[in-house]
Amino acid sequence: MKRIVIFASGSGSNAENLINFFQKRGNVSVIQVLTNNPRAKVLDRCKKLKVSALSFNKTAFIETEHVLNILKSSKPDLIILAGFLWKFPELILKNFPNKVINIHPALLPKYGGKGMYGMHIHEAIVKNKEKETGITIHYVNEHYDEGAIIFQAKCNVLNSDTSDDIAKKINKLEMKHFPLVVEKLLNE
Repeated sequence: MKRIVIFASGSGSNAENLINFFQKRGNVSVIQVLTNNPRAKVLDRCKKLKVSALSFNKTAFIETEHVLNILKSSKPDLIILAGFLWKFPELILKNFPNKVINIHPALLPKYGGKGMYGMHIHEAIVKNKEKETGITIHYVNEHYDEGAIIFQAKCNVLNSDTSDDIAKKINKLEMKHFPLVVEKLLNE
């Protein structure tokens, strides 16, 4: 049985999608969800799905080894960032080399970096009159959104699209592709 730990900061739609996908498969277990936001909706989703979830603060994540020790005891095969907004500490990355991945709601290297997440990206796509956008699944390194790209999926942006329209298109790509890419990585 392969083991996954998910980090999320917000609503947790990607986390819920992954949990549901792998509960049906039976060969992978989402053993825990960790969040830096004690009021994140992902905590409610985890409670409903009967998946262990914990929140932590910056001290536990960056200044001490508290979160690292939780991960070491969990022994995950893969750590997934799904809407997690903090930069990942080098100490954790060194302890889990090539085992931390992220999903980004744009076609990296465009629209990556600090502050580029969620609606900020979609608004920039509209403002810059981009003709396409998409998702990028990539390995996490010590820099925001600069790790090696694993997978990208694209969608067209119409002149009439609003940032909300783009968000819906991106969500469809995430729901479709993210679990399949994670499953493929775990089977390699």
